[in-house]
Amino acid sequence: MEKSDYIFGLRAIIEAIEAGKDIDKILVKTDINGDLARELLGKAKAYGILVRRVPQEKLNRITMKNHQGAIAILAAVPYHKLDNIIPKLYEEGKTPLMVVLDGVTDIRNFGAIARTACCAGVDAIVIPSHNSVSITADAIKTSAGALFHIPVCREKRTLDAVRQLKDSGYKIVAATEKGARNYTTVDFKVPVAIVMGAEETGISDEVLRIADDLAAIPILGEIGSLNVSVAAGVMMYEAVRQRNAE
Repeated sequence: MEKSDYIFGLRAIIEAIEAGKDIDKILVKTDINGDLARELLGKAKAYGILVRRVPQEKLNRITMKNHQGAIAILAAVPYHKLDNIIPKLYEEGKTPLMVVLDGVTDIRNFGAIARTACCAGVDAIVIPSHNSVSITADAIKTSAGALFHIPVCREKRTLDAVRQLKDSGYKIVAATEKGARNYTTVDFKVPVAIVMGAEETGISDEVLRIADDLAAIPILGEIGSLNVSVAAGVMMYEAVRQRNAE
Protein backbone atom coordinates (compact mmCIF):
# COMPACT_ATOMS: atom_id res chain seq x y z
CA MET A 1 0.00 0.00 0.00
CA GLU A 2 1.38 3.41 -0.97
CA LYS A 3 1.71 6.04 1.75
CA SER A 4 -0.62 8.29 -0.24
CA ASP A 5 -3.36 5.63 0.13
CA TYR A 6 -3.78 6.06 3.87
CA ILE A 7 -3.65 8.52 6.78
CA PHE A 8 -2.59 7.51 10.29
CA GLY A 9 -2.99 9.09 13.71
CA LEU A 10 -6.19 10.03 15.55
CA ARG A 11 -6.05 13.81 15.11
CA ALA A 12 -4.89 13.55 11.49
CA ILE A 13 -7.83 11.30 10.61
CA ILE A 14 -10.32 13.58 12.38
CA GLU A 15 -8.96 16.55 10.41
CA ALA A 16 -9.18 14.54 7.18
CA ILE A 17 -12.84 13.71 7.83
CA GLU A 18 -13.66 17.34 8.57
CA ALA A 19 -11.80 18.43 5.42
CA GLY A 20 -13.99 16.17 3.30
CA LYS A 21 -11.36 13.60 2.32
CA ASP A 22 -12.81 10.55 0.59
CA ILE A 23 -12.20 7.79 3.13
CA ASP A 24 -13.09 4.22 2.24
CA LYS A 25 -12.82 2.86 5.79
CA ILE A 26 -11.05 3.42 9.09
CA LEU A 27 -9.15 0.62 10.80
CA VAL A 28 -8.91 1.01 14.57
CA LYS A 29 -7.20 -1.12 17.19
CA THR A 30 -9.59 -3.59 18.80
CA ASP A 31 -9.27 -2.09 22.30
CA ILE A 32 -8.84 1.56 21.32
CA ASN A 33 -10.06 4.06 23.95
CA GLY A 34 -9.62 7.61 25.18
CA ASP A 35 -11.27 10.95 24.43
CA LEU A 36 -9.63 11.43 21.04
CA ALA A 37 -10.56 7.92 19.96
CA ARG A 38 -14.18 8.53 20.99
CA GLU A 39 -14.16 11.77 19.01
CA LEU A 40 -12.88 9.93 15.95
CA LEU A 41 -15.49 7.18 16.24
CA GLY A 42 -18.22 9.80 16.66
CA LYS A 43 -17.05 11.67 13.55
CA ALA A 44 -16.93 8.47 11.54
CA LYS A 45 -20.48 7.58 12.57
CA ALA A 46 -21.75 11.09 11.77
CA TYR A 47 -20.19 11.00 8.30
CA GLY A 48 -21.23 7.43 7.56
CA ILE A 49 -17.68 6.09 7.32
CA LEU A 50 -17.14 2.37 7.87
CA VAL A 51 -15.03 1.54 10.96
CA ARG A 52 -13.43 -1.87 11.44
CA ARG A 53 -11.75 -3.00 14.65
CA VAL A 54 -8.59 -4.97 13.92
CA PRO A 55 -5.62 -6.34 15.89
CA GLN A 56 -2.65 -4.05 16.47
CA GLU A 57 -0.58 -6.36 14.24
CA LYS A 58 -2.68 -5.53 11.18
CA LEU A 59 -2.13 -1.81 11.71
CA ASN A 60 1.58 -2.40 12.17
CA ARG A 61 1.73 -4.24 8.85
CA ILE A 62 0.48 -1.08 7.13
CA THR A 63 2.84 1.27 8.95
CA MET A 64 5.24 1.00 11.88
CA LYS A 65 4.99 4.73 12.53
CA ASN A 66 3.03 6.09 15.49
CA HIS A 67 -0.47 5.41 14.15
CA GLN A 68 -2.03 5.68 17.65
CA GLY A 69 -4.25 2.71 16.91
CA ALA A 70 -6.01 4.16 13.85
CA ILE A 71 -5.42 4.20 10.10
CA ALA A 72 -7.80 5.64 7.50
CA ILE A 73 -7.75 3.98 4.08
CA LEU A 74 -8.48 6.54 1.36
CA ALA A 75 -10.93 5.79 -1.46
CA ALA A 76 -9.32 5.02 -4.82
CA VAL A 77 -11.89 7.28 -6.53
CA PRO A 78 -13.87 10.14 -4.91
CA TYR A 79 -17.43 9.33 -3.87
CA HIS A 80 -20.39 11.51 -4.79
CA LYS A 81 -23.55 12.45 -2.88
CA LEU A 82 -27.12 11.96 -4.03
CA ASP A 83 -27.91 15.47 -2.81
CA ASN A 84 -25.68 16.77 -5.61
CA ILE A 85 -26.30 14.17 -8.32
CA ILE A 86 -30.12 14.24 -8.31
CA PRO A 87 -30.62 17.97 -9.07
CA LYS A 88 -27.68 17.99 -11.51
CA LEU A 89 -29.23 15.30 -13.70
CA TYR A 90 -32.60 17.05 -13.79
CA GLU A 91 -30.94 20.39 -14.57
CA GLU A 92 -29.21 18.73 -17.53
CA GLY A 93 -32.62 17.71 -18.85
CA LYS A 94 -31.94 13.98 -18.53
CA THR A 95 -34.32 11.15 -17.83
CA PRO A 96 -32.07 9.68 -15.14
CA LEU A 97 -31.22 6.00 -14.80
CA MET A 98 -29.49 4.83 -11.62
CA VAL A 99 -28.49 1.48 -10.17
CA VAL A 100 -28.70 0.90 -6.41
CA LEU A 101 -26.74 -2.00 -4.91
CA ASP A 102 -28.38 -3.21 -1.70
CA GLY A 103 -25.72 -5.14 0.19
CA VAL A 104 -23.65 -6.39 -2.76
CA THR A 105 -20.28 -7.40 -1.30
CA ASP A 106 -18.40 -9.15 -4.10
CA ILE A 107 -15.81 -6.85 -5.70
CA ARG A 108 -15.90 -8.75 -9.01
CA ASN A 109 -19.65 -8.32 -9.27
CA PHE A 110 -19.34 -4.63 -8.43
CA GLY A 111 -16.71 -4.13 -11.11
CA ALA A 112 -18.76 -5.99 -13.70
CA ILE A 113 -21.90 -4.01 -12.85
CA ALA A 114 -19.97 -0.73 -13.07
CA ARG A 115 -18.56 -1.69 -16.47
CA THR A 116 -22.01 -2.56 -17.84
CA ALA A 117 -23.53 0.55 -16.27
CA CYS A 118 -20.94 2.72 -17.97
CA CYS A 119 -21.66 1.07 -21.35
CA ALA A 120 -25.43 1.41 -20.83
CA GLY A 121 -25.28 5.11 -20.03
CA VAL A 122 -26.33 4.75 -16.39
CA ASP A 123 -25.96 8.09 -14.61
CA ALA A 124 -24.78 6.84 -11.20
CA ILE A 125 -24.42 3.84 -8.93
CA VAL A 126 -25.55 4.02 -5.29
CA ILE A 127 -24.03 1.90 -2.50
CA PRO A 128 -24.48 1.96 1.30
CA SER A 129 -21.63 2.69 3.71
CA HIS A 130 -21.84 -0.61 5.59
CA ASN A 131 -21.99 -4.28 4.56
CA SER A 132 -21.22 -3.35 0.98
CA VAL A 133 -18.57 -3.17 -1.68
CA SER A 134 -16.47 -0.04 -1.97
CA ILE A 135 -14.22 1.47 -4.61
CA THR A 136 -10.91 -0.32 -4.33
CA ALA A 137 -8.07 -0.88 -6.76
CA ASP A 138 -9.41 -4.40 -7.41
CA ALA A 139 -12.88 -3.04 -8.14
CA ILE A 140 -11.44 -0.52 -10.60
CA LYS A 141 -9.45 -3.24 -12.33
CA THR A 142 -12.48 -5.54 -12.60
CA SER A 143 -14.53 -2.66 -14.00
CA ALA A 144 -11.92 -2.15 -16.76
CA GLY A 145 -11.57 1.42 -15.51
CA ALA A 146 -15.30 2.17 -15.68
CA LEU A 147 -15.29 3.34 -12.05
CA PHE A 148 -13.19 6.30 -13.17
CA HIS A 149 -16.07 7.40 -15.40
CA ILE A 150 -19.34 6.71 -13.57
CA PRO A 151 -20.28 8.50 -10.32
CA VAL A 152 -20.66 6.27 -7.27
CA CYS A 153 -22.76 7.70 -4.44
CA ARG A 154 -22.12 6.23 -1.01
CA GLU A 155 -24.99 6.85 1.41
CA LYS A 156 -25.47 5.77 5.02
CA ARG A 157 -28.32 3.33 4.33
CA THR A 158 -29.83 1.84 1.19
CA LEU A 159 -33.35 2.46 2.49
CA ASP A 160 -32.71 6.18 3.01
CA ALA A 161 -31.17 6.49 -0.46
CA VAL A 162 -34.12 4.72 -2.08
CA ARG A 163 -36.58 6.93 -0.22
CA GLN A 164 -34.69 10.02 -1.38
CA LEU A 165 -34.78 8.84 -4.98
CA LYS A 166 -38.48 8.03 -4.74
CA ASP A 167 -39.25 11.44 -3.24
CA SER A 168 -37.27 13.00 -6.11
CA GLY A 169 -39.49 11.46 -8.76
CA TYR A 170 -37.69 8.20 -9.52
CA LYS A 171 -39.58 4.97 -10.11
CA ILE A 172 -38.01 2.31 -7.86
CA VAL A 173 -37.68 -0.99 -9.73
CA ALA A 174 -36.50 -3.88 -7.55
CA ALA A 175 -35.06 -6.84 -9.42
CA THR A 176 -36.22 -9.89 -7.50
CA GLU A 177 -37.42 -13.43 -8.11
CA LYS A 178 -40.28 -12.48 -5.76
CA GLY A 179 -41.58 -10.11 -8.42
CA ALA A 180 -44.97 -10.68 -9.99
CA ARG A 181 -44.10 -8.74 -13.16
CA ASN A 182 -41.87 -9.78 -16.02
CA TYR A 183 -39.11 -7.18 -16.21
CA THR A 184 -39.96 -6.39 -19.86
CA THR A 185 -43.41 -5.10 -18.83
CA VAL A 186 -41.97 -2.43 -16.52
CA ASP A 187 -41.83 1.12 -17.91
CA PHE A 188 -38.18 2.22 -17.92
CA LYS A 189 -38.76 5.37 -19.97
CA VAL A 190 -39.26 7.52 -16.87
CA PRO A 191 -36.63 8.40 -14.23
CA VAL A 192 -35.72 4.99 -12.79
CA ALA A 193 -33.57 3.54 -10.02
CA ILE A 194 -32.93 -0.19 -10.51
CA VAL A 195 -32.27 -1.92 -7.18
CA MET A 196 -30.11 -5.06 -7.16
CA GLY A 197 -29.79 -7.19 -4.04
CA ALA A 198 -27.03 -8.98 -2.18
CA GLU A 199 -25.63 -12.16 -3.73
CA GLU A 200 -27.05 -14.48 -1.07
CA THR A 201 -29.99 -12.66 0.53
CA GLY A 202 -31.34 -10.43 -2.24
CA ILE A 203 -32.97 -7.06 -1.62
CA SER A 204 -33.94 -6.26 1.96
CA ASP A 205 -37.64 -6.50 2.83
CA GLU A 206 -37.77 -2.83 3.88
CA VAL A 207 -36.61 -1.75 0.42
CA LEU A 208 -38.94 -4.20 -1.34
CA ARG A 209 -41.88 -2.71 0.56
CA ILE A 210 -41.37 0.79 -0.86
CA ALA A 211 -40.45 -0.27 -4.42
CA ASP A 212 -42.86 0.73 -7.18
CA ASP A 213 -42.29 -2.44 -9.22
CA LEU A 214 -40.97 -5.87 -8.31
CA ALA A 215 -39.50 -7.09 -11.57
CA ALA A 216 -38.57 -10.73 -12.22
CA ILE A 217 -36.27 -12.11 -14.91
CA PRO A 218 -37.62 -15.49 -16.11
CA ILE A 219 -35.50 -18.47 -15.04
CA LEU A 220 -36.09 -21.43 -17.32
CA GLY A 221 -33.30 -23.85 -16.36
CA GLU A 222 -32.32 -25.80 -13.29
CA ILE A 223 -30.36 -23.00 -11.54
CA GLY A 224 -32.61 -20.80 -9.40
CA SER A 225 -31.12 -17.38 -10.04
CA LEU A 226 -28.73 -15.33 -12.15
CA ASN A 227 -25.47 -13.87 -10.91
CA VAL A 228 -26.22 -10.33 -9.70
CA SER A 229 -23.94 -8.70 -12.26
CA VAL A 230 -25.62 -10.60 -15.11
CA ALA A 231 -29.10 -9.77 -13.78
CA ALA A 232 -28.12 -6.11 -13.46
CA GLY A 233 -26.96 -6.12 -17.06
CA VAL A 234 -30.26 -7.58 -18.24
CA MET A 235 -32.22 -4.91 -16.36
CA MET A 236 -30.03 -2.03 -17.54
CA TYR A 237 -30.23 -3.04 -21.16
CA GLU A 238 -33.99 -3.42 -21.00
CA ALA A 239 -34.01 0.27 -20.06
CA VAL A 240 -31.68 0.99 -23.00
CA ARG A 241 -33.94 -0.99 -25.37
CA GLN A 242 -37.09 0.82 -24.29
CA ARG A 243 -35.51 4.26 -24.40
CA ASN A 244 -33.93 3.71 -27.81
CA ALA A 245 -37.19 2.35 -29.20
CA GLU A 246 -38.95 5.49 -28.06
